Amino acid sequence: MKKQISIITTIFILLLTSCASHQKDNNTQLYNTKWELEYITGPRIAFEALFPDNKPFIQFNKSTQQIEGNNSCNGFLADYTLHKNNITIKETGVTTLRYCGQGETIFKNTATKINQYKIDADGKLNLLYNDVVMMRFKKMTP
Repeated sequence: MKKQISIITTIFILLLTSCASHQKDNNTQLYNTKWELEYITGPRIAFEALFPDNKPFIQFNKSTQQIEGNNSCNGFLADYTLHKNNITIKETGVTTLRYCGQGETIFKNTATKINQYKIDADGKLNLLYNDVVMMRFKKMTP
């Protein structure tokens, strides 16, 4: 009986550490990567018309707990919190002040609605609101 309990306990511990390490690996994929926006939900304006010159990009800074990026026109910083696959992005603070159309406002408003993230099988970062993809990013090549 003691041997069976020991085996069950060992299996249980292995399962827990396996799940924890998978989550840790998933979080580490966020960092050291520049993510370029390729899809945003909501607007009835074509993606290319929203962002005619440059596509927005983001980078997650683990040490400062900030997202650094560019919304296609202006640079920005935003605080974020991360717990497993749940993410909260605070209001973005713009670091430059050019007006470049509706894309910037749509990007900013959509980002603050995000409450989950997922990196899919293709390595794309999906930012979600209650399981609905709101923004999708691909890794930028250096």
